[in-house]
Amino acid sequence: MKKLFLSLAAVATISTTTAITASAEEVDVKSGDTLWGISQDYDVSVEQIKQQNNLTSNLIFPNQKLTVNRNGDTQVAQTATADSDVYTIKPGDTLFAIGEQYNVSVNELKQWNNLSSSTIYSGDTLNVNGSNVATKEKSTVASTQPAQPKTEEKQVQTQQQEQKTITMESTAYTANCVGCSGITKTGINLLENPNRKVIAVDPNVIPLGTEVYVEGYGKAVAGDIGGDIQGNRIDVFIPSQSEALNWGRKSVDVTILD
Repeated sequence: MKKLFLSLAAVATISTTTAITASAEEVDVKSGDTLWGISQDYDVSVEQIKQQNNLTSNLIFPNQKLTVNRNGDTQVAQTATADSDVYTIKPGDTLFAIGEQYNVSVNELKQWNNLSSSTIYSGDTLNVNGSNVATKEKSTVASTQPAQPKTEEKQVQTQQQEQKTITMESTAYTANCVGCSGITKTGINLLENPNRKVIAVDPNVIPLGTEVYVEGYGKAVAGDIGGDIQGNRIDVFIPSQSEALNWGRKSVDVTILD
């Protein structure tokens, strides 16, 4: 499998001293290799591989060469009071991929950056270490807001849940078909990971990388798109062709989890 050179860059608003031990390897891409498979081998993200090798898509080819930097022990000494790390958004980034890189959830990123949706834009910056911000916001809210009656609290929670749930028309698809690559839009190899819960979506309705719960299917990630998947339509991935056919076409409730 081909491997990619990955450099770890943390842009911070505080003074830091970092020592990184890394081992770089160059490999040839073999037939059947995917960026997702390589990222799993080296514990890096697909976006990191693409950025370090100047790739504009997830397509790779046999005999292509990539460099990967397998990170070793990293020691960081901070010389000032901890402040929030800042990440500059690059083309193709998603909150899901950035969250995986910094080991935080999409919900945390949205809360720390006051985002109302998962849509982000290249060139903007994100706070990716907002523990101080989150603590400050919690204490401020607790001290300034009057306690709500329990009945009103339940009504607010119910309204919030309803706003996150969409009734959508669903169909099912499988990767085991003639001409199917098995690679989703976000780089997930469904042939190598037949048990992954993945749905195809219209990114204008549900952004790619969003975690969802689909009625009758379970918790999944919006990791693919489709030519016929427009508006309130989804396509759920099912590895078995017979089970995919049995799914048919039906309305389901889709709950946005992040």
